[in-house]
Parts: sequence; C-alpha cells; structure tokens
Amino acid sequence: MESARSLAVRLLMRTFEEGGYSHLLLRQTLDASGLSPQDRGLCTMLYQGTAARMLTLRHIVSLYSKRPPEKLDAPVRYILYLGLYQLLYCDRIPDSAAVNESVKLTGQFRVKSASGLVNYVLRQFLRDGRQYPVTADLWQSAVLRYSVPEELLRTVAEERGWEFAEQFFADALLPAPCTVRLNTLRATAEEIADLHPQKCSTEGCFQVETPDITGTEPFRKGLLHVEDEASQLCVQMLAPQPGETVLDVCAAPGGKSFTIAEQMQDEGHVYAFDLHPQRAELIRKGAARLGLQCITADVQDATVRREDMPMADRILCDVPCSGLGVIRRKPEIRYKPLKTFRELPEMQYRIMETASQYLKPGGVLVYSTCTILRTEDEAVVERFLRAHPEFSPEQMRLLPDEKHRCDGFFAARLVKEGQHGTA
Repeated sequence: MESARSLAVRLLMRTFEEGGYSHLLLRQTLDASGLSPQDRGLCTMLYQGTAARMLTLRHIVSLYSKRPPEKLDAPVRYILYLGLYQLLYCDRIPDSAAVNESVKLTGQFRVKSASGLVNYVLRQFLRDGRQYPVTADLWQSAVLRYSVPEELLRTVAEERGWEFAEQFFADALLPAPCTVRLNTLRATAEEIADLHPQKCSTEGCFQVETPDITGTEPFRKGLLHVEDEASQLCVQMLAPQPGETVLDVCAAPGGKSFTIAEQMQDEGHVYAFDLHPQRAELIRKGAARLGLQCITADVQDATVRREDMPMADRILCDVPCSGLGVIRRKPEIRYKPLKTFRELPEMQYRIMETASQYLKPGGVLVYSTCTILRTEDEAVVERFLRAHPEFSPEQMRLLPDEKHRCDGFFAARLVKEGQHGTA
C-alpha cells in the first residue's frame, strides 16, 4: 500500500503533468487506496495545500537548485514541493519527518540519484530559517504571497478592487469547509448531531468536520447533501414554490436541483439537465438517495432550443464557467491562462438566451456562475438585458462577502414582465 505522501506526489503529477481535475482525481485515488481515515486526511491536506501554493514553492526551489524546477524530473520536482510545503505550512508535522520522508520518496519513485538534492534543499531551507527573499514589487510579492499568477491577480484587483482581491485569494489558501444542506423533508438538525454541525447564515446550511461525508450514516440515509452555501444562496434567490415547474438547465451534479425540490416540498416538477449522460445519471442517483420524487433528470445541450420543453415558472441557469470562485476546492484552476476562458461568455449568453424562451410571463430566471470575473458575470447579464427589455433585474449578488465566507459566486435574479401568481 502506498503512503499518504506517495499518493500526494502521484496526484500532483497527474494533475499538473497530465491535466487531471483535482477533485475527481482525489476522490478516485482515495477510494482505491485502502488508506486509514487519518492518512486519507493527510493525503488530502498535503495534495491540495501543495497544489494551492505551487508558485511560492517553485520560487523557493529555484533559489536552491542549480537547475530550474521545470528542468528537474517530475517526481523530484513534486517531492521537493511537497517537502517544502510541510516545512513552511504544516506546524504539526515534525521537520525531521518532512525531510526524511521526502528523501525516502526518491527511492519509491525511482529517482534515488536525486536524494542528495532533496535532502540539501530541505535542510538548507531550514537553516535559512524558512525565509526566502521577496521582491519589493507589489504585484510580484502578491504573486508569491497568494500563489496566484500576476495576470489573474491584476484582473481581479482591477475589476473588484484590491481589498476584495487580497481577501479572496487569502481565503482561497485556507482549507475548503465541508458544507452540507439538510434534507428538511426527511430530517431535523438534531438527526445529524453526530457530525457536530455548525450552522451557517443560510437556513438549513451547516458546516461539518469529517474527512469523508459520503461515508457517514446521515449521508447514506439521505438526510443531507453536499453543497456550498453560495450555491444554496442562488436557490434562495430563485425562491421556488411548491407546485411550480422549475428548470435547472445545467444541473449536474445536482446539488441545486435537490435544494430546489426540497424548498418546493417535493411538490411540482423540477427538470434537471446536463450535457453528458453519466452526469445526468448522477442527478438521478442523488435524487433517489434523498427520496425526492419531483426531479426528472435528462440529457440536453443548454444552448440548443428544445421544442417539447415545458414552460417554467422559474429557471436556474448555473452556467459552465472558468470556476475561479472555487479555487480553494480546485486549486489547479488558478494557474490556467485567462485566454483559455475567452469563449465562455458567448456560450453563457447562448444558454441564458435559450433558457429564457421557456419562461412564463412573470416568471423568474436566475443566472449564476462560480467565478468572479465580470466578463462572465455582469457583462453577460447586461448584454442579455439590452437584448431583452421584457426582463427586469431585481437583484445581483457577488459572493463571498463579510457575512458569507463561502465560495466565489455571482448570481442575478431577473423577472419577465407579465402576470404570474407566485413570482
């Protein structure tokens, strides 16, 4: 059986050398690992923490290695990053364990010839008091402090202000909480007391401390589902009512659809769509576990009009986006060049345009993203409103804020003109 550290190095290589998705790789790897709950937690912490601090760790390696980090063998590079992360950010891990276990990893990854380099870099860093020189340049020092590329840092600071950017990227380096939504149709807060839930600002929303929520009895019984508070707030803006017809046009893995159905008391109909059959199946399985009968999950391209689509009282357009608002959960996203996101606003607009054709007069449409870029947020909504004067904006919201220390989300609530009893 591989150790927690060995798996963390392997996960880092699969993420950054092969382009894997961290949240999917982590779940698949841990499920097949046979590690104890304690070691699963250690692997998760080391993998996600090292991934989040990559720019800072790369800078430190470059100070001690004669060869630049990108010229080192991949296993050596990530062993060094993992070791430095432990020395710099893990107070509960003894320095000797961080160094010695890192040296051992060179043998496990068949790069034993680099054991001297690994030992030297880590021990010299300790001798230097775990300090490294930082440039006086505002942007470059912030790049190393938050491990965020300068292009992204400048963009967010220019769009949202320096104070927001600093707070957001500082929060993104903290471990992401496990936030759940109570299934109020089946349970009360007392029935999940064994998870030691901490109530959030949003009704029915709790943070729990557990290394694997899906392995708990309350999860298996369908008493809750995993969903960040920001996602729950999007549904709160939608305000679905019992007996209504609601469309969730980009629904997988289904968290918002589940919350919608629960707020509707499982009365009415929720149509949940995704582009991929396997993701639509995830929604069906989640609804079955929670005992929700009013959800129909199906495959549908949200940019293409469907003639047999039922007219809806409310529509949620939680569109595909750059995902920059959830970098504390998916740290590799922060390193993607912004040019890779340029085509997203056009697709997001097309989804919104198509979905709006299914909305009844007086109905409500909520457009949401898990990003913080104006090009994907306000700009898309403003373009839609210019083309559709029959819609009025009632609320626009950017998260996180001082009250909700949640993922980065944007949501806009739009109302279509006309008479509607429950809008």
